[in-house]
Amino acid sequence: MVGRQSPAKTRDALRAAQLYYQQNLTMEAIAEDLRVSRSSVSRLLAHARATGLVEIRIHSPQEARSRIEQRFSERYGITAHVVPGSERQSENERLERTAQAAAQLIATAVVPRTTIGVAWGSTTSAVARSLVRKPTAETRVVQMNGAANGRTTGVSYATGLLGGFANAFSAEVFEFPVPAIFDDPATRTALWRERAVSRVIDLQAAVNLFVFGLGSRIGDPRSHIYSGGYLGADDLRALVEQSVVGDCATVFYRSDGRTEGIPLNERSSGPPFDVVRRIPQRLCVVSGAAKRDSLRGALAAGIITDLVVDESLARQVLMAESAAA
Repeated sequence: MVGRQSPAKTRDALRAAQLYYQQNLTMEAIAEDLRVSRSSVSRLLAHARATGLVEIRIHSPQEARSRIEQRFSERYGITAHVVPGSERQSENERLERTAQAAAQLIATAVVPRTTIGVAWGSTTSAVARSLVRKPTAETRVVQMNGAANGRTTGVSYATGLLGGFANAFSAEVFEFPVPAIFDDPATRTALWRERAVSRVIDLQAAVNLFVFGLGSRIGDPRSHIYSGGYLGADDLRALVEQSVVGDCATVFYRSDGRTEGIPLNERSSGPPFDVVRRIPQRLCVVSGAAKRDSLRGALAAGIITDLVVDESLARQVLMAESAAA
């Protein structure tokens, strides 16, 4: 008897499920359509779920972000923190939310006697504004690249950024009062021998935590190194010819992460990547679609151990990597 009724029950359960889940009808309306009681509709829907006619899946945004973070970990060997967002957010809103998430991580990472290296930029400036007070004994903040250029000394910009870190952690500040980009590599070589400068360079080599953003040569007006008068027209043309996709602390690199064969790096005040890679914790903070290739190049260079990235950019990077594979 039961066997003869099963096909009919399955048919009614399927019909009830279609009306309920696909057409959003109420149980009362379904009961009227099938000419059964409301409790019978409830049993039919339960039968549909139990027999696999209906599968209910809950898509958690947090779980999706966790999967993205896991993919970054597996592919690049880093710890990624994906900051949730929406398509309605502006680029500046994404930057601020990403900076706030980074500020929380930095507060956790900074302990007594930490030496924090900071590369100036719009992203690290946003991070500095988001830091909360956490007085920490014997903490030092070191500027990792020069900020002066032919139009301005860059002192107020860098000082404000470094001051945000110093105020948060009651830290001593060590500024690096040199040009971001030298006119002549020989000038840099000579200045590096000066005791006041070499002292800061020694401190840079002792950094425990390096906080930095990434410059993007293409499409991002917030990248001050490209829009703030630091580079001449010849320099910008050379970067295009040399397939440069971005910079870290004014050290320029290609999509494969290589810095060799880029003459501008011989005039840069930023730390070479072999120095950066010796820093135990290297926290990169990045947001915005224009940073996709810049981030891919930095990941290829191996200069990142920890990444704070907005969700949209993280997805773009993984999609580009999958397409290139």
